[in-house]
Amino acid sequence: MAALGEGFPKLEKLSLIWCSNVSTVGLISLADKCRFLKSLDLQGCYVGDQGVAFVGQCCKQLEDLNLRFCEGLTDVCLVELAQGVGKSLKSLGIAACVKITDTALEAVGSHCKSLESLSLDAESIHNKGVLAVVQGCPALKVLKLQCINVTDEVLIAVGNCCSSMEFLALYTFQKFTDKGLRAIGNGCKKLKNLTLSDCYFLSDKALESIAIGCKELTHLEVNGCHNIGTWGLESIGKSCPRLTELALLYCQRIGNFALCEIGRGCKFLQALHLVDCSSIGDEAICSIAKGCRSLKKLHIRRCYEIGNKGVVAIGEYCRSLTDLSLRFCDRVGDEALIAVSQCSSLQFLNVSGCHQIGDAGLIAIARGCPELTYLDVSVLQNLGDMSLAELGEGCPNLKDIVLSHCRQITDVGLNHLVKNCTMLATCHMVYCQGITSAGVATVVSSCPNIKKVLVEKWKVSQRTKRRAGSLISYLCVDL
Repeated sequence: MAALGEGFPKLEKLSLIWCSNVSTVGLISLADKCRFLKSLDLQGCYVGDQGVAFVGQCCKQLEDLNLRFCEGLTDVCLVELAQGVGKSLKSLGIAACVKITDTALEAVGSHCKSLESLSLDAESIHNKGVLAVVQGCPALKVLKLQCINVTDEVLIAVGNCCSSMEFLALYTFQKFTDKGLRAIGNGCKKLKNLTLSDCYFLSDKALESIAIGCKELTHLEVNGCHNIGTWGLESIGKSCPRLTELALLYCQRIGNFALCEIGRGCKFLQALHLVDCSSIGDEAICSIAKGCRSLKKLHIRRCYEIGNKGVVAIGEYCRSLTDLSLRFCDRVGDEALIAVSQCSSLQFLNVSGCHQIGDAGLIAIARGCPELTYLDVSVLQNLGDMSLAELGEGCPNLKDIVLSHCRQITDVGLNHLVKNCTMLATCHMVYCQGITSAGVATVVSSCPNIKKVLVEKWKVSQRTKRRAGSLISYLCVDL
């Protein structure tokens, strides 16, 4: 750190994530020399109050500071820091700092009038501290909170004081209710990005309030909010036409009609993520496909009511698709991939665990999607060497492939694949009983850009270890 300060006195940005040997002494030495520092990331560093306080004294242009997982820090450092860089600080991140309390945030609220972003994950923080920031920092645009002791009072203050709020993320809140989200809808008209994760007491009324009040909304994530259902998301579809990304994770109560409304009202949707949404099926995906023809990313995992019909519609209507993931959707088969092969710009494909997919589907992808760079076909028992041969011919830009648990793939198919896929950088092929040490050697020797091969230890010959030992990773060393 001392040498860094000596050599780069005009340094403006420095990231020291999980550099556990950086101490207060090194930080003081750096801050003393690098007085033009604007961005400093100390996540996971064992620095103390004195070092952070010294940064506040020396680096008067500091705008961005990350103190996440700096567990030894107390209120003392943040009070001094706020006093030192209050005029310049725009972004602050704090997590797992149990000795930082409301006192520190009160200092931030008093001195950091230009603060635009606060990320806070702390059990020791209560309403008093967050209110001080919300009420004292009128420029606040980004607020990420994971604080179990914070209540609706804070959200009401955000709605009243933070008219510039654009990004709001609420994680694991058991004390927030619809009342708090109603205040956000009423006051934060510029809100664009909203994440609600494990907020158990929010209901459809909360989403309705957001939909009515936040017409600029472009990104919405609802994760594990078990009281939010179809009606709430319908409101978003009817009132938020600018929505471009939607993520629904573990939303068992949201059904098809909600996504049908999204398809009708959100024509600019580009990304959809669905995880464990048991009530969403083909009807919903067909509506999205027909209404959101600019869709570029579709990620679906363990949504067992979604099958060929929905994915076929995506292939027919969403020709701009570049990223498709259908993990463990066991009703999806070759028919779906044949339709998706019409999306010639497809770059990312993950069909892990879709056991009905075989050679026909992958051959269609190989012939129709020449820009493919990432492919995960793990746990596909019906996939054979013919698919790999076609991929080698049709997808020369392939960089990453996951073949694990594909029992019918052998060294022959692997040879065909690597013959033309010279860009290949990673290859995962554990539990492929048809692949031997010869196949592993072929991958290592034929791919000049290979950086990682994941395979059983016993399949790696001594010669391959000598040639490329640093590239080999072992999942199960005892097999």
